[in-house]
Amino acid sequence: MPTPARHEVRRVRQRARYDAASIHAILDAAWLCHVAFAADEGQPFVIPMLYARDGDTLLLHGSIASRLMRTLGDGVRASIAVTLLDGLVFARSHFHHSANYRSVVAFGRAMPVTDADEKAAALARFVDAMIPGRAAESRAADRNELAATMLLRFTIEDASAKVREGGPKDDPADAALPVWSGVVPMALAYGEPIVADDATPGVDAPASARRLVG
Repeated sequence: MPTPARHEVRRVRQRARYDAASIHAILDAAWLCHVAFAADEGQPFVIPMLYARDGDTLLLHGSIASRLMRTLGDGVRASIAVTLLDGLVFARSHFHHSANYRSVVAFGRAMPVTDADEKAAALARFVDAMIPGRAAESRAADRNELAATMLLRFTIEDASAKVREGGPKDDPADAALPVWSGVVPMALAYGEPIVADDATPGVDAPASARRLVG
């Protein structure tokens, strides 16, 4: 029997998605990932980070003094996980309570972006991926900021998505129980912009912020 590929979903296989469109859609809907890697001494680490997708790569950035960034920049094997919760699933039994979600697990290696122009463009892409239109509204990174920042391009070698949707999967024997079952949806919501304590007087919230709050 062949050994399953590292990105193959083994548990509840029918929820797996392997096509690029499904994987990219989930990656584009989130900003927070968890990066897993092992240091030289074999100690595993899982670190939460912001990210942005750029084609078949993920952009990560941090301080040049960060051990995480230096270790990943050496090209070690790494895995990145992203999860979006879409709802809480209420079942008639404790066992069948669940959650609706969309997730991606990606495998690959990261390489540093060293060219100054490419790094500046990648940071602008990072800002616009999180807040569409914001890069043009704000100052680009200067030479000192670029020098203090390590930017990595994580190449996705293998990836899979896993999606759970729909209602509870109760046992037929529980169908007559007088217990409510269903789904409570979950969604990300933005609040009204809060002006910074040292905000420039007379400058209103920009279009990018207004679009977020609708």
